[in-house]
Parts: sequence; structure tokens; C-alpha cells
Amino acid sequence: MDIKRIIYWISTVVMCGVFTFSAQMYFRNTEMVQGFFEALGYPSYIVIPLAILKVLGIVAVLTDKSKMLTEWAYFGFLLDAILALVAHQVAGDGGSMFAIIAIVSTIISRGMYGLLYR
Repeated sequence: MDIKRIIYWISTVVMCGVFTFSAQMYFRNTEMVQGFFEALGYPSYIVIPLAILKVLGIVAVLTDKSKMLTEWAYFGFLLDAILALVAHQVAGDGGSMFAIIAIVSTIISRGMYGLLYR
């Protein structure tokens, strides 16, 4: 099996796992997450729509049926992770670069595997 393909799928599964965990937490603990959003300065009404978009993004990335939709999903994931990191840094409660690293490694490995701009 091609090493580039293995790297691509490992990074894709890790990235999708991060956002699956996040989306399920938004659905299962909505009130708690809404409190976190308000503490970070975001409106609480975006929790459920954001969770739905995360699930749809995961589906778009894993199925790869529409090139444009897949690229928008990657963009949405990256934007979500950057905004979350910045919000946590501003709030002074830390924040993790893990999601950003997972997304960037997936995009890079996707390019190595030849899936970008085909």
C-alpha cells in the first residue's frame, strides 16, 4: 500500500474524529456548550447549527463527491479551529493547536496523494 495514501487516511480519520467528538458534544451537552460559547464571546444560538455543519463537513470530506463542497468543508473546519483557538487564547484559558494541526496535515497529505486539483 502506498505510504502517501496511508498518511492521508490516518490524518483524515484523526481530523474527522476531532470534529465528530466536537459535534456530538454540542448535541449532547448543548446547555454546557452554550455557556462556553457565551463565556468566549460567541452567541449561544450558533451551537446547534455549528454542530450540524460539522457533521455535514465530515460527510463531505469522507465521500468526496463534490470537489467544491469538500474544499469548503476543509475551509470551514480550519476557520472553526482558528476561531476557537483565538477565542480561548483571548479568554486566557489556553487552547489547543491539535485541531489546526490535524486539518493542515490532512490538506497537505491530500495534496501529496494527488487529490487536490484533480
